[in-house]
Amino acid sequence: MQKVLAALQKLGKSLMLPIATLPIAGLLLRFGQSDLLNIPFIANSGNALFTNLPILFAIGIAVGLAKDNHGASGLAGAVCYFVLTASSQAVNKALQVHTMFTPQGGMPKDLKEIDLACFGGIIAGTIAGLLYNRFKNTKLPDWLGFFGGRRFVPIVSGGASLVVGGVLGLIWPTVQNGLDATSKWMVSSHGAGEFLYGFLNRLLLPLGLHHVINTPIWFQFGDYTGADGAVVHGDIFRFLAGDPTGGHFTAGFFPIMMFALPAAALAMYVCAKKENKAVVGGALFSVAFTAFLCGITEPIEFMFMFLAPVLFVIHAVLTGLSLVVCSMLGIHDSFAFSAGLTDYLLNWRIAQNGWMIIPIGVAFAVVYFFLFVFFIKKFNLKTPGREDDDETANFSKLVADQGFDSLAKQYISALGGTENIKEIDSCITRIRLVLVSNKELDEKTFKALGASGVMKAGSQVTQIIVGTKAELLVDAMNKFIPEKSSVTA
Repeated sequence: MQKVLAALQKLGKSLMLPIATLPIAGLLLRFGQSDLLNIPFIANSGNALFTNLPILFAIGIAVGLAKDNHGASGLAGAVCYFVLTASSQAVNKALQVHTMFTPQGGMPKDLKEIDLACFGGIIAGTIAGLLYNRFKNTKLPDWLGFFGGRRFVPIVSGGASLVVGGVLGLIWPTVQNGLDATSKWMVSSHGAGEFLYGFLNRLLLPLGLHHVINTPIWFQFGDYTGADGAVVHGDIFRFLAGDPTGGHFTAGFFPIMMFALPAAALAMYVCAKKENKAVVGGALFSVAFTAFLCGITEPIEFMFMFLAPVLFVIHAVLTGLSLVVCSMLGIHDSFAFSAGLTDYLLNWRIAQNGWMIIPIGVAFAVVYFFLFVFFIKKFNLKTPGREDDDETANFSKLVADQGFDSLAKQYISALGGTENIKEIDSCITRIRLVLVSNKELDEKTFKALGASGVMKAGSQVTQIIVGTKAELLVDAMNKFIPEKSSVTA
């Protein structure tokens, strides 16, 4: 189970690298449209990134999974993707031709033109990343020495993806039909599909696996043929490409991220001890404003996730409910980064019934405020400003006062030293770790170092939430971790 959790954590983190291209892709695509700047070459530039998202997934995931993030793994990811795609389509086409000459004639329903889309990139990137770690130090005979080491990785990756591509050519039509059926069910389920997605999206957040469930819905579900004849997939890209059914599953996040969770932060401030309000007010305003403006909500969610797990489950339920409400009211809106004010304003003109997000958000904000006040006071939750011990330090202030290097040494010490760190990496707001053992970690110590939460999954997989400077802190920590015990995956 430890290995499974660690592997899923790596995959979830690796998905963030190609997903990080979405903001620039979305900005270029939107600003180039006729309702904004009306500059085709800008729109085409953004469209090119969305169109080639599968290859970006292949490269980004391969680099993310490689132990040293070497560029050779990205090259192997590209090789894998091209070979995988071509071989699977060739095998599938051969099956179709063969079927045409069978005595029965006709073509079975599941033998249609296949499109691996972003799943092809994910599979290719995973193959390349794993093979890079296995074969990057391969030594060959002297007469083949040029092809040894990292140069061998694209070669072996190409061979492996040829085999996998052949298998996918046989089975992917069935998988594709299953994905199509699932997406159609979710859209026509009268709220059940929307609720399930929203609920799981938040429920998987502590493990960092919400990216795994986001990927098929954001980038795979549904298809839309644009005016230029190009076929696009996924809830986000279809919305940005002008599909009136796009933005079906993403609109419901705006009320939660822009209104509800900032209201939860306000509730924490109201419930803080009078003498501590001045101390915690700035920090709570900062995380609330970040959620409202950018849609980054983890710093707020980790403030109550472990203090009140039941409250977090209710939060997940209400997120699912928000998706249902927006769906039932015919609201279609989406984002290039997250459901914050920036994307809301950027897509205002192309959203359907987008204005309704504001009153819905206000209603959810009222519910969240009173719900949090009730839970905090009823169960005496030690939210910021209510602790009996020292308050959680302000991470940004600690960085300003001490610098990243000094803080990095303190985090390494709090983690049990370099000998206790097997793997370390970062996500948007969290340090992702695989430790020899996390049993001795003290959450109070990390709070004093500015962390807003510590998540343990088993006895090794660990995540520490520090905010948007997580990557900079991990870079500093890696300076003091011997290469043999630091693996960037």
